Amino acid sequence: MDLEASLGALHRDGFVLLSGVLECAQIDQLQAAIDTLKPQHWDYNGLVEHYKCVFNRDPLWLKYLDLPGVIELAEAALGEDCHIIGQTAWRSHPGCLGMPLHLDYLAMALPPSLLADPGFELPMQVCTLQCYLDDVDADLCPTRVLAGSHRAGRKPLPGEQQWQGQVAQSILCHAGDALMFRSELWHGGSDNRTTDRCRSMLQVHYGRRMVAQKFSPYLHWQFSPAVLAAATARQRRLLGEHAEAEYD
Repeated sequence: MDLEASLGALHRDGFVLLSGVLECAQIDQLQAAIDTLKPQHWDYNGLVEHYKCVFNRDPLWLKYLDLPGVIELAEAALGEDCHIIGQTAWRSHPGCLGMPLHLDYLAMALPPSLLADPGFELPMQVCTLQCYLDDVDADLCPTRVLAGSHRAGRKPLPGEQQWQGQVAQSILCHAGDALMFRSELWHGGSDNRTTDRCRSMLQVHYGRRMVAQKFSPYLHWQFSPAVLAAATARQRRLLGEHAEAEYD
């Protein structure tokens, strides 16, 4: 991975597709691990399976928090003291419907004139990594992204499909590829139009040090002792073990 080029794509386009992030053995391990997941708290299953905070369920998920090449990009984008704000497993079954274009988090509204200035580099606050565990074609609910829309400074209106003449593009990729995008980017899902295939995916959400970690069920949250015991120093920082700072 070309770190400088990938970071530049996040600033310019709002996203970057990374090839071959996962090896075949890792893909098989994650597929098998998703097979064993049971809903907790706000999780749900059905045509779409959605499991939050999987990092806290088994130490096997830890190594997917700081994948080589990916973690360096996250730290370059969000600071060397960044942490995770979530790790989520998804499985989309035949017949599931995709989400319309949306953004995940807008830190603040800024003047359109500033956002349009090519000399202004909009800082990133949150980035999401989506690791695809299946080959994604046009029928298998590809993620849609609208290049440059992180500079819109607002969320898309209901039914809005383009920004400054650009339309969303579908990310077609191979199992093991990963998409990283910033939280202001307009993005969405697509329908699973197949009759016999599921799309499985692992997400990792990275945030700057001062972006709060909100692990559900919140007041009742407890880290798994087995997970903490297995975590490396970097993984413990990603889980929230920071050096003392001004607001600690």
